[in-house]
Amino acid sequence: MADIVALGELLIDFTPLKGTDKVSFERNAGGAPANVLAAVTKLGRSSRFVGCVGEDMFGTYLKGFLESCNIDSQYLKMTSETPTTLAFVALKDDGDRDFSFYRNPGADLMLAKEDIHEKIFEGAKVFHFGSLSLTDEPVKGATLKSLKMARDKDLIISYDPNLRPPLWPSLDEAKNTILSVMDQVDVLKISEEELLFLTGENDIEKGSKILYDQYNIALIIVTLGPDGCGIRRASEFAILPGVKVQAVDTTGAGDSHLGAMLYQIIEDGRDLEQIEFDKLQEYVKFANTMAAYVTTQYGSAAIMPTYEQVQQMLQD
Repeated sequence: MADIVALGELLIDFTPLKGTDKVSFERNAGGAPANVLAAVTKLGRSSRFVGCVGEDMFGTYLKGFLESCNIDSQYLKMTSETPTTLAFVALKDDGDRDFSFYRNPGADLMLAKEDIHEKIFEGAKVFHFGSLSLTDEPVKGATLKSLKMARDKDLIISYDPNLRPPLWPSLDEAKNTILSVMDQVDVLKISEEELLFLTGENDIEKGSKILYDQYNIALIIVTLGPDGCGIRRASEFAILPGVKVQAVDTTGAGDSHLGAMLYQIIEDGRDLEQIEFDKLQEYVKFANTMAAYVTTQYGSAAIMPTYEQVQQMLQD
Protein backbone atom coordinates (compact mmCIF):
# COMPACT_ATOMS: atom_id res chain seq x y z
CA MET A 1 0.00 0.00 0.00
CA ALA A 2 1.03 3.60 -0.56
CA ASP A 3 -0.42 6.93 0.60
CA ILE A 4 0.17 8.56 -2.77
CA VAL A 5 0.49 7.16 -6.28
CA ALA A 6 2.09 9.24 -9.05
CA LEU A 7 2.17 8.44 -12.75
CA GLY A 8 4.32 10.03 -15.42
CA GLU A 9 7.85 10.77 -16.48
CA LEU A 10 10.92 9.46 -14.73
CA LEU A 11 13.98 10.67 -16.58
CA ILE A 12 17.59 11.76 -16.37
CA ASP A 13 18.28 15.44 -15.74
CA PHE A 14 21.76 16.32 -16.96
CA THR A 15 22.58 19.41 -14.93
CA PRO A 16 25.62 21.70 -15.36
CA LEU A 17 28.60 20.63 -13.29
CA LYS A 18 29.96 23.52 -11.25
CA GLY A 19 33.59 24.26 -10.50
CA THR A 20 35.00 23.50 -13.93
CA ASP A 21 35.84 25.59 -16.98
CA LYS A 22 34.58 22.85 -19.29
CA VAL A 23 30.94 22.46 -20.29
CA SER A 24 30.22 19.37 -18.20
CA PHE A 25 27.03 17.76 -16.95
CA GLU A 26 26.21 15.39 -14.12
CA ARG A 27 23.49 12.77 -14.05
CA ASN A 28 20.50 13.30 -11.73
CA ALA A 29 17.18 11.56 -11.35
CA GLY A 30 14.35 13.82 -12.48
CA GLY A 31 10.80 14.08 -13.75
CA ALA A 32 8.13 16.13 -11.97
CA PRO A 33 5.95 13.23 -10.67
CA ALA A 34 9.03 11.46 -9.30
CA ASN A 35 10.16 14.70 -7.65
CA VAL A 36 6.78 15.06 -5.93
CA LEU A 37 7.03 11.51 -4.58
CA ALA A 38 10.60 12.09 -3.41
CA ALA A 39 9.38 15.09 -1.41
CA VAL A 40 6.39 13.29 0.12
CA THR A 41 8.48 10.23 1.00
CA LYS A 42 11.32 12.24 2.54
CA LEU A 43 8.74 13.98 4.75
CA GLY A 44 7.49 10.62 6.00
CA ARG A 45 4.59 9.21 3.93
CA SER A 46 4.61 6.17 1.63
CA SER A 47 4.51 6.46 -2.15
CA ARG A 48 4.35 4.47 -5.38
CA PHE A 49 5.56 5.41 -8.86
CA VAL A 50 3.97 4.25 -12.12
CA GLY A 51 5.89 4.88 -15.32
CA CYS A 52 8.36 3.54 -17.86
CA VAL A 53 12.12 3.73 -18.38
CA GLY A 54 14.44 2.07 -20.86
CA GLU A 55 16.31 -1.19 -20.36
CA ASP A 56 19.57 0.72 -20.34
CA MET A 57 22.10 2.09 -17.87
CA PHE A 58 19.92 5.14 -17.18
CA GLY A 59 16.77 3.09 -16.57
CA THR A 60 18.63 0.81 -14.19
CA TYR A 61 19.97 3.85 -12.35
CA LEU A 62 16.48 5.38 -12.06
CA LYS A 63 14.93 2.17 -10.73
CA GLY A 64 17.68 1.99 -8.13
CA PHE A 65 17.12 5.63 -7.28
CA LEU A 66 13.42 5.07 -6.57
CA GLU A 67 14.29 2.18 -4.31
CA SER A 68 16.95 4.23 -2.49
CA CYS A 69 14.25 6.84 -1.79
CA ASN A 70 11.85 4.17 -0.46
CA ILE A 71 9.47 4.83 -3.37
CA ASP A 72 7.61 1.68 -4.40
CA SER A 73 8.88 0.78 -7.89
CA GLN A 74 7.00 -2.48 -8.53
CA TYR A 75 4.91 -0.80 -11.25
CA LEU A 76 7.89 0.76 -13.02
CA LYS A 77 7.95 -0.73 -16.51
CA MET A 78 11.25 -1.24 -18.32
CA THR A 79 11.23 -1.38 -22.12
CA SER A 80 13.78 -2.43 -24.74
CA GLU A 81 11.85 -0.54 -27.46
CA THR A 82 13.02 2.97 -26.62
CA PRO A 83 15.78 4.53 -24.50
CA THR A 84 15.25 6.31 -21.21
CA THR A 85 14.13 9.92 -21.67
CA LEU A 86 16.85 12.55 -21.14
CA ALA A 87 16.68 16.25 -20.33
CA PHE A 88 19.63 18.66 -20.39
CA VAL A 89 19.23 21.58 -18.02
CA ALA A 90 20.75 25.03 -18.50
CA LEU A 91 20.89 27.20 -15.38
CA LYS A 92 20.56 30.98 -15.45
CA ASP A 93 22.25 33.33 -12.97
CA ASP A 94 19.13 33.44 -10.76
CA GLY A 95 18.89 29.65 -10.62
CA ASP A 96 16.03 29.43 -13.13
CA ARG A 97 16.44 26.90 -15.93
CA ASP A 98 15.82 25.93 -19.55
CA PHE A 99 15.33 22.35 -20.72
CA SER A 100 16.34 20.45 -23.86
CA PHE A 101 14.55 17.09 -24.11
CA TYR A 102 15.63 13.90 -25.88
CA ARG A 103 12.26 12.18 -26.18
CA ASN A 104 11.34 11.31 -29.77
CA PRO A 105 10.19 8.95 -28.50
CA GLY A 106 11.44 8.37 -24.97
CA ALA A 107 10.65 5.45 -22.72
CA ASP A 108 8.28 7.48 -20.53
CA LEU A 109 5.84 7.52 -23.47
CA MET A 110 5.70 3.71 -23.58
CA LEU A 111 3.49 3.15 -20.54
CA ALA A 112 0.25 1.63 -21.89
CA LYS A 113 -3.33 0.99 -20.73
CA GLU A 114 -2.46 -2.68 -20.27
CA ASP A 115 0.09 -1.69 -17.58
CA ILE A 116 -2.58 -0.11 -15.37
CA HIS A 117 -4.28 -2.32 -12.76
CA GLU A 118 -6.68 -1.78 -9.86
CA LYS A 119 -4.03 -3.02 -7.40
CA ILE A 120 -1.91 0.05 -8.10
CA PHE A 121 -4.37 2.23 -6.17
CA GLU A 122 -5.09 -0.06 -3.20
CA GLY A 123 -4.88 1.88 0.06
CA ALA A 124 -3.92 5.15 -1.64
CA LYS A 125 -5.30 8.54 -0.63
CA VAL A 126 -3.91 10.69 -3.48
CA PHE A 127 -3.29 10.19 -7.21
CA HIS A 128 -0.93 12.67 -8.85
CA PHE A 129 -0.13 13.21 -12.53
CA GLY A 130 1.06 15.92 -14.91
CA SER A 131 0.46 17.02 -18.47
CA LEU A 132 3.65 15.49 -19.91
CA SER A 133 1.95 12.09 -19.79
CA LEU A 134 -0.85 13.51 -21.96
CA THR A 135 1.41 14.61 -24.83
CA ASP A 136 1.25 11.36 -26.83
CA GLU A 137 0.09 7.74 -26.91
CA PRO A 138 0.30 5.17 -25.45
CA VAL A 139 1.02 6.94 -22.14
CA LYS A 140 -1.95 9.28 -22.63
CA GLY A 141 -4.34 6.32 -22.62
CA ALA A 142 -2.64 4.89 -19.53
CA THR A 143 -2.96 8.24 -17.78
CA LEU A 144 -6.67 8.63 -18.56
CA LYS A 145 -7.37 5.05 -17.46
CA SER A 146 -5.52 5.70 -14.18
CA LEU A 147 -7.41 8.94 -13.67
CA LYS A 148 -10.74 7.14 -14.05
CA MET A 149 -9.72 4.38 -11.63
CA ALA A 150 -8.54 6.92 -9.08
CA ARG A 151 -11.77 8.90 -9.39
CA ASP A 152 -13.83 5.73 -9.00
CA LYS A 153 -11.93 4.98 -5.79
CA ASP A 154 -12.58 8.53 -4.53
CA LEU A 155 -8.89 9.45 -4.28
CA ILE A 156 -7.78 13.08 -4.11
CA ILE A 157 -6.67 13.97 -7.64
CA SER A 158 -3.57 16.16 -7.87
CA TYR A 159 -2.53 17.72 -11.19
CA ASP A 160 0.42 19.75 -12.45
CA PRO A 161 0.06 21.30 -15.97
CA ASN A 162 3.90 21.56 -16.11
CA LEU A 163 3.93 23.23 -19.51
CA ARG A 164 6.94 22.29 -21.67
CA PRO A 165 6.21 23.79 -25.13
CA PRO A 166 8.86 21.77 -27.06
CA LEU A 167 7.04 18.52 -26.14
CA TRP A 168 3.74 19.53 -27.78
CA PRO A 169 2.88 19.68 -31.51
CA SER A 170 1.45 23.17 -30.92
CA LEU A 171 0.56 25.47 -28.05
CA ASP A 172 -3.12 25.26 -29.02
CA GLU A 173 -3.04 21.49 -28.60
CA ALA A 174 -1.18 21.89 -25.31
CA LYS A 175 -3.79 24.28 -23.94
CA ASN A 176 -6.77 22.18 -25.08
CA THR A 177 -5.31 18.93 -23.73
CA ILE A 178 -4.18 20.41 -20.42
CA LEU A 179 -7.65 21.85 -19.84
CA SER A 180 -9.45 18.66 -20.95
CA VAL A 181 -8.90 16.94 -17.57
CA MET A 182 -9.25 19.98 -15.34
CA ASP A 183 -12.83 19.18 -14.31
CA GLN A 184 -11.58 15.96 -12.65
CA VAL A 185 -8.96 17.67 -10.47
CA ASP A 186 -9.11 18.34 -6.72
CA VAL A 187 -5.67 19.91 -6.17
CA LEU A 188 -4.11 22.00 -8.95
CA LYS A 189 -0.50 23.16 -8.71
CA ILE A 190 0.16 25.77 -11.39
CA SER A 191 2.87 28.34 -12.01
CA GLU A 192 2.18 32.02 -12.63
CA GLU A 193 3.26 31.61 -16.27
CA GLU A 194 1.01 28.56 -16.77
CA LEU A 195 -1.94 30.40 -15.25
CA LEU A 196 -1.46 33.21 -17.77
CA PHE A 197 -1.15 30.68 -20.60
CA LEU A 198 -4.38 28.89 -19.67
CA THR A 199 -6.56 31.86 -18.68
CA GLY A 200 -5.03 34.91 -20.41
CA GLU A 201 -5.09 36.64 -17.03
CA ASN A 202 -2.00 38.30 -15.46
CA ASP A 203 -3.65 38.81 -12.08
CA ILE A 204 -3.35 35.53 -10.16
CA GLU A 205 -6.39 36.22 -7.99
CA LYS A 206 -8.53 36.73 -11.09
CA GLY A 207 -6.87 33.91 -13.03
CA SER A 208 -7.36 31.38 -10.23
CA LYS A 209 -11.02 32.47 -9.95
CA ILE A 210 -11.50 31.80 -13.68
CA LEU A 211 -10.25 28.23 -13.23
CA TYR A 212 -12.32 27.71 -10.08
CA ASP A 213 -15.49 29.05 -11.71
CA GLN A 214 -15.00 26.88 -14.83
CA TYR A 215 -13.84 23.64 -13.20
CA ASN A 216 -14.82 23.78 -9.50
CA ILE A 217 -11.30 22.80 -8.37
CA ALA A 218 -11.23 22.34 -4.59
CA LEU A 219 -7.73 23.76 -4.06
CA ILE A 220 -5.66 25.87 -6.48
CA ILE A 221 -1.99 26.53 -5.65
CA VAL A 222 -0.24 29.17 -7.78
CA THR A 223 3.53 29.10 -7.31
CA LEU A 224 5.24 32.47 -7.70
CA GLY A 225 8.92 31.55 -7.50
CA PRO A 226 10.78 33.66 -4.94
CA ASP A 227 7.60 35.68 -4.30
CA GLY A 228 5.87 32.74 -2.63
CA CYS A 229 2.50 31.26 -3.44
CA GLY A 230 -1.12 32.15 -4.05
CA ILE A 231 -3.82 29.81 -2.80
CA ARG A 232 -7.52 29.62 -3.65
CA ARG A 233 -10.26 27.55 -2.07
CA ALA A 234 -13.62 28.58 -3.58
CA SER A 235 -14.07 32.28 -2.71
CA GLU A 236 -11.13 32.30 -0.28
CA PHE A 237 -7.82 33.59 -1.62
CA ALA A 238 -4.48 34.55 -0.11
CA ILE A 239 -0.86 35.16 -1.11
CA LEU A 240 1.86 33.88 1.21
CA PRO A 241 5.34 35.42 0.75
CA GLY A 242 8.36 33.33 -0.19
CA VAL A 243 11.38 32.62 1.98
CA LYS A 244 14.42 34.68 1.02
CA VAL A 245 17.42 32.51 0.12
CA GLN A 246 20.33 32.55 -2.31
CA ALA A 247 18.93 30.32 -5.05
CA VAL A 248 21.38 28.30 -7.14
CA ASP A 249 19.03 25.83 -8.88
CA THR A 250 15.23 26.01 -9.00
CA THR A 251 14.83 22.52 -10.52
CA GLY A 252 12.29 20.57 -8.45
CA ALA A 253 11.26 23.53 -6.29
CA GLY A 254 7.65 23.58 -7.49
CA ASP A 255 7.47 19.79 -7.17
CA SER A 256 8.77 19.95 -3.61
CA HIS A 257 6.15 22.61 -2.84
CA LEU A 258 3.36 20.38 -4.10
CA GLY A 259 4.84 17.37 -2.30
CA ALA A 260 4.85 19.34 0.96
CA MET A 261 1.22 20.37 0.45
CA LEU A 262 0.08 16.81 -0.36
CA TYR A 263 2.00 15.46 2.63
CA GLN A 264 0.20 17.85 4.97
CA ILE A 265 -3.19 17.16 3.38
CA ILE A 266 -2.65 13.42 3.84
CA GLU A 267 -1.54 13.98 7.43
CA ASP A 268 -4.60 16.15 8.11
CA GLY A 269 -6.95 13.43 6.87
CA ARG A 270 -9.95 15.69 6.32
CA ASP A 271 -11.67 16.56 3.06
CA LEU A 272 -10.19 19.65 1.43
CA GLU A 273 -13.43 21.56 2.02
CA GLN A 274 -13.26 20.85 5.76
CA ILE A 275 -9.76 22.17 6.40
CA GLU A 276 -9.81 25.67 7.85
CA PHE A 277 -8.42 28.26 5.44
CA ASP A 278 -6.03 29.49 8.15
CA LYS A 279 -4.71 25.94 8.44
CA LEU A 280 -4.21 25.73 4.66
CA GLN A 281 -2.17 28.93 4.86
CA GLU A 282 0.03 27.31 7.53
CA TYR A 283 0.54 24.41 5.13
CA VAL A 284 1.58 26.87 2.42
CA LYS A 285 4.17 28.48 4.72
CA PHE A 286 5.69 25.05 5.30
CA ALA A 287 5.64 24.32 1.55
CA ASN A 288 7.20 27.70 0.72
CA THR A 289 10.01 26.92 3.15
CA MET A 290 10.60 23.48 1.65
CA ALA A 291 10.73 24.90 -1.87
CA ALA A 292 13.18 27.60 -0.74
CA TYR A 293 15.45 24.94 0.76
CA VAL A 294 15.45 23.00 -2.52
CA THR A 295 16.56 26.08 -4.50
CA THR A 296 19.71 26.32 -2.36
CA GLN A 297 20.87 22.87 -3.56
CA TYR A 298 21.87 21.51 -6.97
CA GLY A 299 19.62 18.76 -8.32
CA SER A 300 16.01 17.87 -7.62
CA ALA A 301 14.69 14.54 -6.33
CA ALA A 302 17.87 13.55 -4.49
CA ILE A 303 18.10 16.71 -2.37
CA MET A 304 14.60 16.87 -0.84
CA PRO A 305 14.78 17.84 2.85
CA THR A 306 13.37 15.98 5.84
CA TYR A 307 10.47 17.28 7.93
CA GLU A 308 12.95 18.26 10.66
CA GLN A 309 15.12 20.22 8.21
CA VAL A 310 12.12 22.23 7.00
CA GLN A 311 10.98 22.91 10.56
CA GLN A 312 14.46 24.10 11.49
CA MET A 313 14.48 26.48 8.52
CA LEU A 314 11.05 27.77 9.55
CA GLN A 315 12.38 28.59 13.02
CA ASP A 316 15.61 30.28 11.85
